[in-house]
Amino acid sequence: MSQRALLLFALFAAMSILRSGFAANPELVDIATVDPTIVFALRYATEQNVTGHALYPRGTKALILPSVAQQLAGAQKYLRQFRYRLKIWDAYRSREAQQLLWKYAAKDQYVANPEKGFGSMHSYGVSVDATMVDDWSQDVTMPSKFDEFTPQAMMGYVGRDPSVKQHLTLLQLAMAHNNFYGLRVEWWHFTTADWKKYVPYWEDPAMSQAEKSAPAPKG
Repeated sequence: MSQRALLLFALFAAMSILRSGFAANPELVDIATVDPTIVFALRYATEQNVTGHALYPRGTKALILPSVAQQLAGAQKYLRQFRYRLKIWDAYRSREAQQLLWKYAAKDQYVANPEKGFGSMHSYGVSVDATMVDDWSQDVTMPSKFDEFTPQAMMGYVGRDPSVKQHLTLLQLAMAHNNFYGLRVEWWHFTTADWKKYVPYWEDPAMSQAEKSAPAPKG
């Protein structure tokens, strides 16, 4: 069997597991049921991500913990007064999907190793990857593309484009006003400040030995 055939077989098997994984999380809610005005475009349900593979089953919903969904609705309300809306690129990510992401894009500075510590914040329903769209649902200009792991992806924009700076600042304000933290190396990644209520970080010795003022590790 060719290497390509083996890869396709492995992906097919993983997607079968993922279908049951995404369905077996009754504590999570579909963000669209809390605020249907938010725009959704889950990149890992397509090939438009750093791996070049669809890691989620087709038709996957953007799931999150109920309390985090309410925070997102608050951020949406904040943005709509400026005639912008949230666009969600990623929300809950099963551990199986995280394993695939690690396998195909093992960039330790950016992707959490599912076998180390407690893995990704996404796997606990406490994080989202988000950007903004305008009143016509058109993407606004931001510092970089999704999953573009370059210096331009840092949360502190140092470029000279005033519209990019304005858009990023507005997104960060909307999220901060609704109890989210950003991630230093990914401007699009946000985690609820209450993440410790839901994530067993004490199981990771490196995390449990010191109190963390920052909200979360890698996505």
